Amino acid sequence: MLKIELFKLFKEAKTWYAIAAVLIIEFIIFFAAYYQGRTVLELLLDNLRQSFYFEGNLLNGNLLLYIVLNSLWFNLPLILMIVSSALITEEYKTGTLKTLMLQAVSKKKLIIAKYITSLIFTILMLGILMLTSFLLAYSIFGDGDLVVYLGTLNFFSSEEAFFRIICAFASGTLSMIFFTTVSITLGIFLKEPTKTWIASALFLILCSIILKADFGMMNDLLFPKLTNSWQQFFNYDLDIKKIAFNNLLLFIYTLLFAGFGIYKFSKSDIG
Repeated sequence: MLKIELFKLFKEAKTWYAIAAVLIIEFIIFFAAYYQGRTVLELLLDNLRQSFYFEGNLLNGNLLLYIVLNSLWFNLPLILMIVSSALITEEYKTGTLKTLMLQAVSKKKLIIAKYITSLIFTILMLGILMLTSFLLAYSIFGDGDLVVYLGTLNFFSSEEAFFRIICAFASGTLSMIFFTTVSITLGIFLKEPTKTWIASALFLILCSIILKADFGMMNDLLFPKLTNSWQQFFNYDLDIKKIAFNNLLLFIYTLLFAGFGIYKFSKSDIG
């Protein structure tokens, strides 16, 4: 059943359009950085140069990888959610689910296969993004120390920056899996592609708004706050225990959304 779902996923044109869209956005970022990145960086550091002496190439591959992480973390989940939700909504729309239910197919196994298919697709997309970003970043801009601004200016050596970027991609992948899992669950409830896409976009927007709000002691428990855990790898003092706790809690939220969707689909009448 999983093989069939994967076959259907990669047979759909929208899957390949999604991959192309992510790569196009990535190439635009590198194109803009190549022609205007140094000018923008000079403007940002102009005042600091009066107090600090900067040596070396600050516009390097590590900085570009950090920019890619920040630039795609709204666009990428939206694209992934559209493709993942289509695994269920398109079959509601075309009546394929009704046909499947006429055969000896377990609804629970079917929907689990769709969640796993979404999981595989999400990991594959992040793998493609990571591979192409690293190749382009280091081949075009070279290596160098990383400087980021998170309330304060944080400087990392090239080797440490590479490690933190790898960890950020891994943590970010978990965030993307959470979003795609939510999109399938939304698709189970809404059943129509357009409604699910709008709901997915709204969910992302609400998460972005909540991410910027302060809820005091609840901050460490709200899942919108947890989706940004990858950013904590660029704090100067690395709190591994807190990051691990956040990722574990986000994983639990992902399982809860998936479990809720599996229960709803198993109990609902497809007809």
